[in-house]
Amino acid sequence: MLSQKNKTCQVQSAMEWTILGSGTSTGVPLISCKCQVCRSKNPKNKRLRASAWIKVKNRKILIDTSTDLRQQALLRKVDRIDAVLYTHPHADHIHGIDELRSFNYLQQTRIPVYGNAWTCNELQSKFPYIFNPGPVEGGGIPQLDLHFFEGSVAAVDVLGVKVIPLPVRHGSKEGIGYRIGGCAYIADCNEIPPGTLDRLKKLDVLILDCIRLERHRTHFNLEQSLATVSFLKPKKTFLTHLGHDFDHDSWNRKLPKGVQLAYDGLKIKAP
Repeated sequence: MLSQKNKTCQVQSAMEWTILGSGTSTGVPLISCKCQVCRSKNPKNKRLRASAWIKVKNRKILIDTSTDLRQQALLRKVDRIDAVLYTHPHADHIHGIDELRSFNYLQQTRIPVYGNAWTCNELQSKFPYIFNPGPVEGGGIPQLDLHFFEGSVAAVDVLGVKVIPLPVRHGSKEGIGYRIGGCAYIADCNEIPPGTLDRLKKLDVLILDCIRLERHRTHFNLEQSLATVSFLKPKKTFLTHLGHDFDHDSWNRKLPKGVQLAYDGLKIKAP
């Protein structure tokens, strides 16, 4: 039987992921759509843009500053962001960047943000007032420190947390997923190269892109996602970046054992 001290240590060492958003770039419901999923009253069919928040080793790390970051932070009581990991620089994954100002103010610290060359170049180009600021009139700007890494690097030290980059194909570009411990997160992806598959062995939890039923040029569809799960054999899989093809309850009854749809607010415990 565990002593109280050991129980406390066990709780403190656990990692917790919160899915802040499980939706594709339009969110669900899609504006003006009258389909069954978009008209659903099930809160698990209401999907903000894809993002996740991780509590690990007394750090709180955000994956992507989604367009809906303010709403997500208020809904899920996001009280701190120590660092941001960017998967890629598409609008739905970066355009909430200004919301980081609130965390600068609350924490009285700058925030390190991490990405590959594509992401860092696009962030500097799209947000010069943040990354190459001149005189500022009016409101403040996010206080961020940009850290570039090569996707091929074995690991990135993020404030003492070992983060393993997972290079993936997103159309013609290289996006990045992330692995921390036994949990991996891959959002926008249409191909996982062999080197990344090697980094995905022996997973406890896989959070994986699955945009729709039909094939897509830059994302996994359901067939491709399930084929990846079958190959990797993680203990649990949650599908994310979901469009309005998927009714939460009915699809969860159809999916293979160990595979479920993610939903906004889902909390995942991992070793």
